[in-house]
Amino acid sequence: MAVVSPSETANKGRSDLIAYATLSLISIFCAVPFFWVLLASLDGNAQLFLHWPEQWTFANYIRVFTKEDGAKWLFNSLFVVASATLLVMVLSGLGGYALSRTRAWWKLPFLYAILLIRVLPPPALVVPLYKFLLTLNNAEAVVLRPIFGSYTRDIMRWTGFIDGYLGLILVLATMQLPLALWIMKTFFDGLPRDYEEAALMDGATLIQRIRRVLIPLALPGLAAAGLFAFMSAWGDFLLPLILLSSPELQTLPLGLFRAFLRINEIDYGLLTALAFIYLLPAVVAFGFARRFLVQTFSGGVKG
Repeated sequence: MAVVSPSETANKGRSDLIAYATLSLISIFCAVPFFWVLLASLDGNAQLFLHWPEQWTFANYIRVFTKEDGAKWLFNSLFVVASATLLVMVLSGLGGYALSRTRAWWKLPFLYAILLIRVLPPPALVVPLYKFLLTLNNAEAVVLRPIFGSYTRDIMRWTGFIDGYLGLILVLATMQLPLALWIMKTFFDGLPRDYEEAALMDGATLIQRIRRVLIPLALPGLAAAGLFAFMSAWGDFLLPLILLSSPELQTLPLGLFRAFLRINEIDYGLLTALAFIYLLPAVVAFGFARRFLVQTFSGGVKG
């Protein structure tokens, strides 16, 4: 049994103290902006610099949802991002499983090719993407206008490729799908085929194998892919700015941008209230996904 000398113990104690002190300073440095956002959002006289509020109030949050378009911005962001995330999870789950179980010469070149979507910077894709979506949008309007007449604009608010929910959802999902496919393909590579073979021998159909075997096993991978897609789409500012022009369709990042560019002066109370509301869905998504990320594959598959 090795004997640790007192000097080695003291050196280890000093090293641990330095490490913990450094991590504490970094944590404080990172937490101060969030602490300022929370305090300023509850301050009746919020300022640029951090200070303890003299008057605690929820007026800034009330103003976001009554005098501003905060509720509309929040709904638009949640609807668009949740739809894009769900689409990414479904497609990456199916595509990742197919790519994992398929043996073909084109599989690896295909996986590297789709990563080009993530390698290319989004500003470089804006012009061709906008032109392509505008062409689809004009073609859709030509088809729908003789059928729905004056209701075409209302319908295209949901199904339009430009200035509509559908176009933004599809583009956000497309941007997040390549890495999600890689995550799910790698995840399915690590899953043994014994469970699927056992279910097949028990007479389970394809739908039953997917519902009772693959989905329970794939939940941690889907949680990781979904969390990544949600966080990336939730923080996207450029695509909503380019694809949305109607005020009633704008998302929370655009609302923050509008609050920051006030003509007279910046309303820090309103701005920080919007920022804190903007933080909450990401925190909730991480807390929800964490439940599945810590799961282990013990106990086999039930049923």
